[in-house]
Amino acid sequence: MQALREFLDYLALNRNASPHTVSAYRRDLGQWLESVAGAQGVPADTLTPDQLDLQAIRGFMGDLHRAGQSRASAGRKLSAIRSFLRYLRREGVIESDPAALTVAPKREQRVPAHLSVDEMSRVLEMPDTGEPLGRRDRAILELFYASGLRLSELVGLDLEDVNLTARMARVLGKGGRERLVPFNHSAAAALRAWLPDREVLARQVAARPAASAPARTAGGARRGGHPVFVNARGGRLTGRSVQRLVGRYVSMCSTRFGISPHALRHSFATHLLERGADLRAIQELLGHVRLSTTQRYTHVNAAQLLDVYRKAHPRAR
Repeated sequence: MQALREFLDYLALNRNASPHTVSAYRRDLGQWLESVAGAQGVPADTLTPDQLDLQAIRGFMGDLHRAGQSRASAGRKLSAIRSFLRYLRREGVIESDPAALTVAPKREQRVPAHLSVDEMSRVLEMPDTGEPLGRRDRAILELFYASGLRLSELVGLDLEDVNLTARMARVLGKGGRERLVPFNHSAAAALRAWLPDREVLARQVAARPAASAPARTAGGARRGGHPVFVNARGGRLTGRSVQRLVGRYVSMCSTRFGISPHALRHSFATHLLERGADLRAIQELLGHVRLSTTQRYTHVNAAQLLDVYRKAHPRAR
């Protein structure tokens, strides 16, 4: 357990991992060590390095399968175990890495939830732009769909990150990686309509002493920015609040369930790909490190597939 605490410090300080990532590693590895300790009949604090063997990993993965854990969750936990054991080997705590012999479960190929172009157009029209928070919500929805931002990237956006003239945003993504993301005219217009209201609401925070404290961004770094999107009290809007407002507007115009802010990111990528955008360009826009992550958007529906076949095959007609 002491080695685990040191590993988590290493992730935060040396690898610049976000608080969310460190928390996920702490949870997954803590669950594994408790499972190993339970199987050995000893307290977790008394585990020794030689007890972290291949059988301990396989037994844990078997427990996850019997508990009905998804392959994605099991794969994430195994990835955390591998990282932890590699760290222990580098530090000389263990002589060999038993995780090197493990095979990750094959992940299910799921089509990302997304809205059609017509559904997305209806959602964008839902906010009441006659009042300040409605103008804010319209700007949020427009920017989501225009740029494909992650939820954490949108709520971490500061005024100095947005160039309305050039219609570009500087985004702090996963792992502290920055990228420039373009957005369209309608998103720029929605932002311009919202910013005067934002200034009025932000003055409430500026008048309080706590306002001088630097804000924590999605990537975990502390920086004294001024958030683009604020709540009714003038503070930075939280991811949970954005999740609620997206769900509310989708429910107002659609019977679809499970449409989250991430589904708007999926819609952005899917609609670009359907209109012929290059997969590597979409990868850059989304901030994916691996092209394989972007390739899940290459799904097409049956109607599109049939249309392509009829147009391309010489004997299709």
